[in-house]
Amino acid sequence: MADFSRQDLSGSRFEHVELAHAEFRTVDLSHGRFRGIQAHHVQVRDIELVDVDISGELRDVRINGVDVAPLIEAELDRRYPERPAMRPTDPAGFRHAWDVVERLWGETVARARGLDPGLLHESVAGEWSFVETLRHLVFATDAWIRRALLGDPSPWHPLDLPWDEMPDMDGIPRDRGARPSLDEVLELRRDRMATVRRVVDDLTEQSLAGDTTPVEAAGWPPPRAFPVRECLLIVFNEEWHHRLYAERDLDVLESRG
Repeated sequence: MADFSRQDLSGSRFEHVELAHAEFRTVDLSHGRFRGIQAHHVQVRDIELVDVDISGELRDVRINGVDVAPLIEAELDRRYPERPAMRPTDPAGFRHAWDVVERLWGETVARARGLDPGLLHESVAGEWSFVETLRHLVFATDAWIRRALLGDPSPWHPLDLPWDEMPDMDGIPRDRGARPSLDEVLELRRDRMATVRRVVDDLTEQSLAGDTTPVEAAGWPPPRAFPVRECLLIVFNEEWHHRLYAERDLDVLESRG
C-alpha cells in the first residue's frame, strides 16, 4: 500500500489507477478534474462544496441526510418535458421515445449548421467536438444495436469513436485524428438511426421482454446475452445526454463564432 502522507502531489496525473478503498484525509483537491470515476459506497464527511459542477448518474445520494437524487430527477423532468419519454416501458413507448430523439437531434443539427464548419471540430473544455460526439453515437448504436441486439460481431465503421477510457480492442477503430465533414458523419448517423427506427418499429411485448443471442466474438459489449430492453435504453440514454452536452457546447461555440 502506497502512503502519500505529508507530500505535495500538486499537478500530478492519475490515469487508469486503482484507488478502491483509498482514504483521503486533509486533502486539497481544489481545481481538480475527475473523469470516468466510479464512486460506489463512498462516505464523505466534513466536506465543503463550493462552486462545484457535478454531472452523471445519481442514485441513493444523501446530502445532510437527504436523498437528493429524486429531487434532481424531478427538477430535470421539469426542465426537460421530453425527458420522461426516455424511460419507456412498452413497445409504443419506445417508438415514441425514438420520435423524440429524432426530432431533438434534428433541431440540434440545424443549429450546428449555422456555425463555421471548423468550429464543429473544436473541443470545449476538453470535451468531444460536435463531430466527435456524433461519431461516438454511431459507435454506441453499432455496439448495442447492431452487435449486441442484431448479432453483427464486427459492425464497426472507421469513424466509430469509443469512449476515451475504453481499452483498445482489436478491430474496434479509434481515430481521434480524423476530421470528417459534418455531412459525412451525418450520412453515417442517418443510416444508424434508421436501423434503430426499424428495431423499435418491429418491437413486440414478447421481443422487448427477451434477451439477445450472445455474439461469439471478442469486442464490445462482451460476448454474452443482454436484455433487449437494456440495449435500447443504453442507446436512448446516450442519445439524450450527448445531445444536451452538444447543446451546452454549441452555446460556447456560437460565442466564439
